[in-house]
Amino acid sequence: MYSSFVPPRQVRIGDAAAFVGTTPRAIRHYHEIGLLPEPVRGGDGRRRYGYEDMIRLLWIRRTADAGIALDDIRDAFADPAPAGAGGAGDDDGIAGTLERLEKTLVAQEAELRRQRTAVQRMRAEGSRMGLLSDFVTGRLTSLPEGSLRQADLDTLLVTERIFGPLGAAVQAGRFIALATHPDLREESDRVDAAEEALDDTIAVDDPRVARVAAERHAFEEALHAVIEDSGLAAGDDALFDSWDALHPDAADEGAGAGADGTGQGSGRGHELMSAFEAIGKMPYDFSPARLRCMELAEELAAHDV
Repeated sequence: MYSSFVPPRQVRIGDAAAFVGTTPRAIRHYHEIGLLPEPVRGGDGRRRYGYEDMIRLLWIRRTADAGIALDDIRDAFADPAPAGAGGAGDDDGIAGTLERLEKTLVAQEAELRRQRTAVQRMRAEGSRMGLLSDFVTGRLTSLPEGSLRQADLDTLLVTERIFGPLGAAVQAGRFIALATHPDLREESDRVDAAEEALDDTIAVDDPRVARVAAERHAFEEALHAVIEDSGLAAGDDALFDSWDALHPDAADEGAGAGADGTGQGSGRGHELMSAFEAIGKMPYDFSPARLRCMELAEELAAHDV
């Protein structure tokens, strides 16, 4: 016994959109970009969609849901199928598009994994510290929570950008010493404040410039002694060995930390530049008196060598 239901030979755009799972607006867009040929129109001037139109709409919808761009779908459908091939030409075109899409998705997945790892590290390490490289934070994990200051992390971030993870990891020893020796941290704050006081109102030959330079030199000597006595200096040697093991190519080239010798072996996608270029692009609001103070402190350090 046959069913009394008789399917329509053609449907209007609203019914076509509802069946396919899209909108009339989307179908009109398919027509505009040449993805879907214009169908016949009824006596009322409205589009009418037949079986072949619906089949093409279904394939368009499924292909678009797979992440293929509409332009790529159109190009794939535009490739004529060989006679008797049963639409193999379309399949070949879509296959090539799918291959390109898969490569793109693989790259996106890798980037998502990197981002997820970064977010997990930021949650585990603390938002600021988690932005530094593993090579740097690995040296700081033994410190009590909150013992590092924001300014310490800021400095490490700049150093890593200029000299790479190895340079920042070595510098981390300085902040470990400060974090674990309150008296040394207090003296560091005092000398820092004295240097900041050398503003533009102070002449470069003002006696205070030489005095602060001597204080900086004395502090750096005391800090160096603490680093040596605490074994942090030996840790620096281990850092270089670990870095060479992780980057054998750089070690063979004698770069030590990066292919160009800047230590920027891990740029995390950032454009690499030489240390000289990077330093020249990082602004510091130092007065002439403060710059002179830094020069004098370096001269005092050179005389001790």
